[in-house]
Amino acid sequence: MIEFQNVTLAYNHNKMVLDNVSFKARFHEKIAILGGSGEGKTTILRLILGLVRPDSGQIFIDGQDITMLSESELRDARMKFSIVFQEGALFDSMNVHENVAFCFREYSNFSEEEIEVKVRELLNRLGIEEAIDLMPEELSGGMQRRVAIARSLAGCTPKMVLYDEATTGLDPLTADNICSVIKELSAGEPPDRTGFIIVTHKVSDAVKVAERFMYVRNGKIAFDGDISALRNTEDPELRIFTYELHAAEKCL
Repeated sequence: MIEFQNVTLAYNHNKMVLDNVSFKARFHEKIAILGGSGEGKTTILRLILGLVRPDSGQIFIDGQDITMLSESELRDARMKFSIVFQEGALFDSMNVHENVAFCFREYSNFSEEEIEVKVRELLNRLGIEEAIDLMPEELSGGMQRRVAIARSLAGCTPKMVLYDEATTGLDPLTADNICSVIKELSAGEPPDRTGFIIVTHKVSDAVKVAERFMYVRNGKIAFDGDISALRNTEDPELRIFTYELHAAEKCL
């Protein structure tokens, strides 16, 4: 369980990013956080991981308040999550095999022989084993995202995966393929499945993968509900989103 209690954060003490935000999320949920640029969507992911600390309020992961933990104390909480960054964040000097193997070496006690097997299993699962010897610069945008997902899963079995704009900058077909991967990795029934939080401004992608939608506006969560509730919202600004939802669903 993730729980935000009255979380407030301002950058440089003058730009309010999150204003008294509270919500709960179970690890098995499929959540899309929507909103415009600079509205604090990615900041929520960073707060979950303890990469930034709120100015006030508390953040609980599995009942533990992480807001005042040291870096070493945060490790156990962070190991409950895998994160896929917007740009993939692959190591440019390492090929695909070494990028994925790096996390196994850092966060597990597997032998090199076991790591070899597990790297290939992950890459095969994501349909990119043929790229095992390629460098990041030799990969398409979609392939880079798949490698980033593989690396995020290496070294731990997450309770939840965090995706930061996982389909941004990709062509529609490639974005659709990434959405399919996200859905596959979260297959199964709650509470046993691995859930996710995906931060995105692309409503069409959110509709394809998520079951719960949160809309962030002016530092607050302006909406939190399922697709039916979002479609029928009375909020004038969210009605614009509703039009986009209808268009997105017609394309499914």
